[in-house]
Amino acid sequence: MTHFRITVEYDGTPYVGWQRQDNGPSIQAALESALREFCGEDVAVHGAGRTDAGVHALGQVAHFDIARDTDAATVIDALNHFLRHEPISVLETEAVDEDFHARFSATRRHYRYRILNRRPRPTVTRGRVSWVPVPLDADAMASAAQCLVGEHDFSSFRASICQAKSPVKTLDRLDVSRHGDEIHVEASARSFLHHQVRNIVGTLELVGKGRWSADDVSAALDARDRAAAGPTAPACGLYLLSVDYGDV
Repeated sequence: MTHFRITVEYDGTPYVGWQRQDNGPSIQAALESALREFCGEDVAVHGAGRTDAGVHALGQVAHFDIARDTDAATVIDALNHFLRHEPISVLETEAVDEDFHARFSATRRHYRYRILNRRPRPTVTRGRVSWVPVPLDADAMASAAQCLVGEHDFSSFRASICQAKSPVKTLDRLDVSRHGDEIHVEASARSFLHHQVRNIVGTLELVGKGRWSADDVSAALDARDRAAAGPTAPACGLYLLSVDYGDV
């Protein structure tokens, strides 16, 4: 039995999310199907993060065990062959120690949220960015974001269906920057609550539109009530960039 770690890139548009579900196709199920085609085994694939429906990844990490005697180079070629009709690519594969766990060994996760901030609607980036046609003040959003950095009770930015045991999380980084017509929100933490990044982005957009101030964001955080914060930003703008392991 060999324990493999893989890094995966995918367009989340046609999927119900990372996790295998009964109501539609998932990235996890697609990878498990490809492994079954390759080695004839029912293999469970475990991911570092359960991205939602429509959320993309440039560096999702997963692990699995297979009994077939093979090497990493063969595994990556086989997976990409059997995934050729899916918007999923395996970027890296390596055999690792059996104590490695894609989810529980992770020390930090990095996300980017892309907002297309222009009056014309997206075309080539449709489904891969959120579109806000009214002007946003990225500098005001960046300033307001800093009150959310650090350890806080993020109940105001937590989905009602979130299964985390505690709403307390430590947000290591929350940066907002403009890149031409796009605004990027970059968030880093050991772990996130369900919809936390998207709810933060929806709140910061209120600041960007001039409807809220940084004090309003602080008040929403202190309220510890989902109804006190802004709306949930669309899933299509969110990307899991990478996952760190080891010392941070």
